Amino acid sequence: MNANHGWLKAEDASRLLQVTRPTLYAYVSRGYVRSQATPGPSRERLYSRDDVERLRRQTEARRDPDKAAARSLQWGLPVLESSITFIDGKRLYYRGHDVVHLSRSRSVAEVASLIWSGRFEGAFSPTPPRLATTHRPDRALPFVPRAQAVLAAASVRDHAAFDLRDASVAHAGWRILHLLTRVARLSRSSGPTIDQALSHNWGVTARGADVVRAALILCADHELNVSSFTARCVASAGSNPYTVVLAGLAALEGTRHGGTTARVESMLESLQHSRHPGTAVAARLRRGESIDGFGHPLYRDGDPRAIALLDLLRERYPKSRELGFVLDVTDAATTITRERPNLDFALASVARVLKLPAGSPLTLFAIGRTIGWIGQAIEQYATGQLIRPRAKYVGVVPVEAGL
Repeated sequence: MNANHGWLKAEDASRLLQVTRPTLYAYVSRGYVRSQATPGPSRERLYSRDDVERLRRQTEARRDPDKAAARSLQWGLPVLESSITFIDGKRLYYRGHDVVHLSRSRSVAEVASLIWSGRFEGAFSPTPPRLATTHRPDRALPFVPRAQAVLAAASVRDHAAFDLRDASVAHAGWRILHLLTRVARLSRSSGPTIDQALSHNWGVTARGADVVRAALILCADHELNVSSFTARCVASAGSNPYTVVLAGLAALEGTRHGGTTARVESMLESLQHSRHPGTAVAARLRRGESIDGFGHPLYRDGDPRAIALLDLLRERYPKSRELGFVLDVTDAATTITRERPNLDFALASVARVLKLPAGSPLTLFAIGRTIGWIGQAIEQYATGQLIRPRAKYVGVVPVEAGL
């Protein structure tokens, strides 16, 4: 199939849709499929792959509803409405604003306000909140279980958390973000901003704090990923924001979600002493080991969040040996697998270049994604609906009593 990035030739588009050329042209005239002229003297036009794929899925849904319903849970058709994040296959946007631009130009508080209210300010007071004394978990525990223990205790003490109106949830979300920052820092002291507090605790300089801020913003939301869907389901039951975030953390920690960052950290650790990253990457594949942190089903040309973070590291740390190492691994893995780095790899790269402690990629991911979980909860509370899908029973046929 010949394609120019996200565009298809007429013959390929017609074949995917299983329609004739005239029908394809009719779809274009009705606005169902975008088209553009090819460069040069040729009069041939190209057709949007995304639009063609969307139409194809819709057609499949009409022909086989059961199959379409099953696929909707695996990178398939949309199952819920949201005004927060839009992914077009190359970029992503928070409420219409390019996320990469936001990561370079806005604060964490501004982006949180945007996601929670649609405005860059006004959803809550950006002043660090006063946090009551909370349960102190075992410091030997990883970040996620520590955070869950603190959230469980705080959800009981914070009576305002049971007010599920938009403004109240936003204020609770701001308290939760600072609470998680305190847990990550293993300290009761607070800083002027979340990213500065984390950076100060980790011994990161001002240029590194800028990278931490960008990472938190780039992690904030990503449509209905498994942790956001989990958070939304919990919110639909009427649970308060603390328990929504607690549930989101449980999903994020899974090895098929944010827990992948731990595997990327381990992979980079095992590759760091190799003189030839390409040979080492190929050897991992020969041993049946995975190359973690590469490829993403929603981005054919590379995860824009990873691209943004790696570009920022190049700008801030051009002479870093650790950066040179992760870029060598990137080149080797991309050449062999033909996949580009994703957010998991980029977060692990940030941790190595900034010399953050083990497990910090997941910590950054969790604190950043909390912004999205609160935003998803606000949307779900407003609907007043319980998310309760049905299952298609495929078990043993029931036997009538007495037969």
